[in-house]
Amino acid sequence: MAAPSAEERALLERGVRAVLSGWAALQLAVAQGFGGPQSPEKAAWLVGALLEFLSQNPELTEDEVEDFLAEVMDNEFDTAVEDGSLRQVSRELLSVFTRAREGDMGGVGEALAALARRGPALASALANARSGHAPDPTPDHGPAPDHAPQSSGSSSEQEEEVWGGDDIIERGGSLLVGVASGDDVIGRALMTSLMW
Repeated sequence: MAAPSAEERALLERGVRAVLSGWAALQLAVAQGFGGPQSPEKAAWLVGALLEFLSQNPELTEDEVEDFLAEVMDNEFDTAVEDGSLRQVSRELLSVFTRAREGDMGGVGEALAALARRGPALASALANARSGHAPDPTPDHGPAPDHAPQSSGSSSEQEEEVWGGDDIIERGGSLLVGVASGDDVIGRALMTSLMW
C-alpha cells in the first residue's frame, strides 16, 4: 500500500495530536513527570512514532494499537494504564487514520471537533492534578465526593453512585483516579500519593 500523501499525513498528524492531547492518562503522566524531565519530549515523540506505526501498518487492529500504546506508557512513562482508555484511544486513532487515508477531510474534521469539546474538562483535571486539589464539580456529573461520604449506603455503593465507577492508572506509589462516562475518561482526575 502506498505511503500517505503530504495532505493525508498532515491531516493524520492533526488527528493523532488531537487524540493524544485529549487522553487524560498521557496528559497526566506528562504533567506529573512520570517519564522524568523529558516527559514533554516523550509525548511529542509519541506523535511521530504513532504516525510511523500507523502509516507502515495500515491493517492494524485496535488490539495491536492498544498493545503499542500500553508498551509506550509502561516503557516511557512507567505507567500501567488500567482505566479502559487504551481501547478508546486506539479506536479513535484508527478512526482518524482510516478517515485520513480515505481523504475524508470532513470526517476527520468532525472527529477533531468532537475531541476538542473534551479539552476544557481535561484542562481542568490537569490543573487540579498539578495543584493537588479535588476536581471542580461539573453540571453533568454533580459535585465531587468528599473523602468521607455522608449517606446510609455502603462506601463502595456511594462511590459507584457519585463517581460512576473508578478508573485507575497506577504508577509506582501513585494512583490516578479518573471519572468515566461510557468508554471515555473525561478528564476529571485526582492525584493521590500512596505509600506502599
